[in-house]
Amino acid sequence: MEAPPVTMMPVTGGTINMMEYLLQGSVLDHSLESLTHRLRGLCDNMEPETFLDHEMVFLLKGQQASPFVLRARRSMDRAGAPWHLRYLGQPEMGDKNRHALVRNCVDIATSENLTDFLMEMGFRMDHEFLAKGHLFRKGIMKIMVYKIFRILVPGNTDSIEALSLSYLVELSVVAPAGQDMVSDDMRNFAEQLKPLVHLEKIDPKRLM
Repeated sequence: MEAPPVTMMPVTGGTINMMEYLLQGSVLDHSLESLTHRLRGLCDNMEPETFLDHEMVFLLKGQQASPFVLRARRSMDRAGAPWHLRYLGQPEMGDKNRHALVRNCVDIATSENLTDFLMEMGFRMDHEFLAKGHLFRKGIMKIMVYKIFRILVPGNTDSIEALSLSYLVELSVVAPAGQDMVSDDMRNFAEQLKPLVHLEKIDPKRLM
């Protein structure tokens, strides 16, 4: 039986419209130690969290030109941790006074049969990858430094290879809509990481 026609509607996080503020950059492998040393000095006085996550990107094609995208992620190194389902809206790039990319964000914990549920709903997996790295915190800001691994055999997370010779660096804040002042704090923090890494407001459309 074919899936019913899909109507794309704005997605909000319950009664509060949550937004993700994001700056991105990258560092080569040989610069990782210098960057993590700098982050340990700048961030909250606690050990950074390590993570190894498996993420799958699902698409649902409807009547619109662009498919509806959902992301399913699970921890590979924390037994019993819930799956997470994430929706990321289209980035708002127009406001030049805003120092970070801003997009609608919904992130919910789910049961372990998430992928089966998405397939039953008509979604199809587009691609998958592993992300391995460290998570630092500075107040409400999160700084993730991680390497992306390509999965060579679909569904086999033991068969992987590094996607590049660099680490992705993301500085993000999730806050209610209208809290644009957080982008000023993010810019100030990003300045303290130069010249080790240059975090920028990157439009994903430029990478396509």
